[in-house]
Amino acid sequence: MACANSVLALELKAADYWDEQYPTVKGLKRMGELLAERTKGRITMKVFHSGALGTEKETLEQVKIGALDLVRVNSSPMNNICQETIVPTLPFLFRSIDHMHKALDSAIGDEILASCDAKGYIGLAFYDSGARSIYSKKPVRTIADVKGMKLRVQQSDMWVSLVNAMGANPTPMPMGEVYTAMRTGLVDAAENNIPSYENSKHFEVVKYYSKTEHSMAPEMVVFSKLVWDKLSAEDQKIIRQAAKDSVPAQRKAWDERDQASLKVVLAGGAQIISDVNKKSFADAMGPVYEKFVTTPKMKDLVKRVQDMK
Repeated sequence: MACANSVLALELKAADYWDEQYPTVKGLKRMGELLAERTKGRITMKVFHSGALGTEKETLEQVKIGALDLVRVNSSPMNNICQETIVPTLPFLFRSIDHMHKALDSAIGDEILASCDAKGYIGLAFYDSGARSIYSKKPVRTIADVKGMKLRVQQSDMWVSLVNAMGANPTPMPMGEVYTAMRTGLVDAAENNIPSYENSKHFEVVKYYSKTEHSMAPEMVVFSKLVWDKLSAEDQKIIRQAAKDSVPAQRKAWDERDQASLKVVLAGGAQIISDVNKKSFADAMGPVYEKFVTTPKMKDLVKRVQDMK
């Protein structure tokens, strides 16, 4: 049956929360192009963008039951599913974007992706999500500035812990609710990369983007294990390679979008605060590492990333 499978036409369905021009969607589209080229049109991929199939959490559930073939999600929603994905989301783990690329392109990245197999997901690739920083109604220059702030976080234990360590009050909520929450004062601040700050129009309601760069949590492309196990080994190999080979296109699109978004938010009256004392934040992160880096495997991954020159 497996051999017969490799000659069957296959249309994959992929989902992404962001709009068609967003770098992660461009990455998925590139993956689809590579699949079509390499199989002469036998394997194609339709990308449902703009949250057409639901939130990240909802699409992850669809992938789990095989109703959807693959999805692009931030690594944070995966943290409660496969523990090793916590490692690349840890605060101040990566020294720079280049350091992150080097680590995730190595065996370290492959091991983290493979850790999701047992949980019903095949990790295919990491996409860029830039550096995440705090944006709020006042400038943030040191950790003292966020004390008591109601700060929106992703719905993940690690993010709650990270914001607690800063002395702020974490407020977990879906991305779609943040604009109104900031406008009405339900939250004082949020944290994300510049393209998300721009794309979500959050710069219209909070004007100070302070470059804390506390996390470089990457995006992940994950495939349904239920569907994967029905594919031939050859098709699995083709799909895995196409995902990996879409990464450079996604990174290039990310860099371009980052620059373009920066121009938009500046034109919209946002102020970028660059003189942030990152050390004041990094020094407070011990409890986060203690709480979440709990297994020998995770400790090993963290050490290998930190030791990487």
